[in-house]
Amino acid sequence: MPRSLPPIRGFIENTLIDWEGKIACEVFLPSCNLRCPFCHAGHLLSNDGSLESIPPDVVTSCLDRHQGWLDGVVISGGEPTLHPNLDKLIELFRAHGAMIKLDTNGTRPDVLEDLIGRRLLEAISMDIKAPFDDRYFRAAGCECDIAAIRRSVDIIMQSGIEYEFRTTVVPVFHSLDDLLDIAAEIRGAEKYILQQFQPGRALDPALNEVQAYPMDTMRAFAEALRPYVKLCIVRGDMPER
Repeated sequence: MPRSLPPIRGFIENTLIDWEGKIACEVFLPSCNLRCPFCHAGHLLSNDGSLESIPPDVVTSCLDRHQGWLDGVVISGGEPTLHPNLDKLIELFRAHGAMIKLDTNGTRPDVLEDLIGRRLLEAISMDIKAPFDDRYFRAAGCECDIAAIRRSVDIIMQSGIEYEFRTTVVPVFHSLDDLLDIAAEIRGAEKYILQQFQPGRALDPALNEVQAYPMDTMRAFAEALRPYVKLCIVRGDMPER
């Protein structure tokens, strides 16, 4: 019997911000193996059926209607690589002319290696929560396999496809020293994106009282990290002219 496709719990018909330089639609898969206190997608952490399931043909119909306009699909979550049939969903979207960008936390390097090796992905965004030591557990909200995350970094950097690493910068978890330690782990990477923490929907309600770093501070962080990577920017930054 064919494997069923992963459940889709969210769908955006078009986005200009989740795949730089592309017009894409975006699907959100449920379940995650981390519990980052600053996560803003707490409704997707489990797969208990409380959210409406969106049929895959809603997505493929969108792709068919917008052939020549939509470039591809961003698959996000949750953590998409937890679904053993993720490849079948990707193959379905590709059959309708879509390129694929995958958002991941990097905890499942074998899955990434398989998808890249089969040329099922055009781009990857990997979230890096903290430096690769005990600080990672605090930012991830649980213990996780640091060696697996390091391996994912290596796989992605050697993949030959478009990629970016990104960190949501939260004042209670990230100082400049923390960010420098992360940058040292991904030295030579094509792109490192800093994302400004947005209080209000954090998994840990206490973080909703935390004031985000000002944009000037975020820009200074990015400037300090640039010697380590080829490009480091703050997502959404609109410098004054």
